[in-house]
Amino acid sequence: MAISQEAEPQEAVSKDAESKEAESKDAEPHSRHLNSPLLLTMLLVLAVAAQGPLRRVLAAPVTQSWMTVFVAVVVQALPFLVLGVLLSAVIAVFVPASFFARALPKRPALAVPAAGMAGVVLPGCECASVPVAGALVRRGVTPAAALAFLLSAPAINPIVLTATAVAFPGNPEMVLARFVASLLVACAMGWLWQRLGRGAWMRPPERPSYEGQSKGAAFWGSVRHDVMHAGGFLVVGAMAAATLKAVVPASWLNAAADNWIVAILALAVLAVLLSICSEADAFVAASLTQFSLTSRLAFLVVGPMIDLKLFAMQTATFGRAFALRFAPVTFALAILVSALVGTVLL
Repeated sequence: MAISQEAEPQEAVSKDAESKEAESKDAEPHSRHLNSPLLLTMLLVLAVAAQGPLRRVLAAPVTQSWMTVFVAVVVQALPFLVLGVLLSAVIAVFVPASFFARALPKRPALAVPAAGMAGVVLPGCECASVPVAGALVRRGVTPAAALAFLLSAPAINPIVLTATAVAFPGNPEMVLARFVASLLVACAMGWLWQRLGRGAWMRPPERPSYEGQSKGAAFWGSVRHDVMHAGGFLVVGAMAAATLKAVVPASWLNAAADNWIVAILALAVLAVLLSICSEADAFVAASLTQFSLTSRLAFLVVGPMIDLKLFAMQTATFGRAFALRFAPVTFALAILVSALVGTVLL
C-alpha cells in the first residue's frame, strides 16, 4: 500500500510535466509568429531613426551608380525571364517525354546532335532542363542524347538568343558565337558520355513531382518554383554586376581583363558562382564592359551548363557520382570551346 501511495504522486508529477511540455510546444509556433511582426516593426523603427545616414548613403555617387546598374540589369532581363519560365513550364507539363523518344534517331551517334538541336525548338531554362533530361532517360532515351539536350536547351533556345541580341546590339556576332559554342559543347559532352560513360555512374532518375497533379496545378507549381529560384538568382547576379561596376576599383578589373587567359577563367568562375538564369545572363555579361567579347562568351557558355544550382540539381537527379564526373569535364570543355570559337568569330 505504501508503495502504491508513493507511486501516485510520482505519476501525477510526470503527467503535469508532460502537459506543461505539450503546452510549451504548442506555444512555440505562436511565439515565433508573434516575433515576425515585432521584428518588422523594429526594422521600420530603426530605418526611421537612421534615415539621416541612409539618405547620405543613398545620395553618394557610388550608391547612385550601383543602383543605376542594378535596376538596368533587372528591368532589361525580367521580361525574358518571365517568358522563359512560362515556356519551360509548358514543356515540362504539357509535352510528353515520349515525344522525344519517338522524334530522336535510334542510333546514339545521331541522336546526340538531334537532341542538341531540339533545344532550338523546345526552349527551357536550366532549372527545367534537368528534370526534362531525367524524364527522357526514364522513358528510354539514350543518356548521351538526354545530356546533350540538358546542356543545349538552356543555351541556344530562341529566348536566350533574342536576349543576347538585345544585350549586345552592336555585336550581332555574339549571338552566333554563343549558339555555335554552346551546341558544340553539348554535342561533344553527349558523345563523350556515349564513349566513356558508365551506367553505374548515373543513378536512375526518380519520378517527377508533377505526376498525380492536374495539368493546371502542375503548370502553376512549375511557374512558382522557377520564378522564385530564377528570380532570386537574377537579383543576386544583378547585385554582383552592379558591385563589380561601381564598387570594385577599375584598376583591379582592368588588370584581370588585360590578361586574356585570366579574363576567360575569371568570368567562367563568376558564371558558376552567380548561377544566373540563362534568359538573363546576357545582360549581366553586357555590363562587364572591361572584359573582351571572348571572355564574356565564356561567361555565357559556362553559366547555362554548370553552376552551383545546376550541380545541386544534377546531383539530386542523377546522383553524386554522375555530377562529380560530368560537371568538371563540362566546365573545362566549355572554357576551351569558348576560347576557340571566340578567337574565330569575335
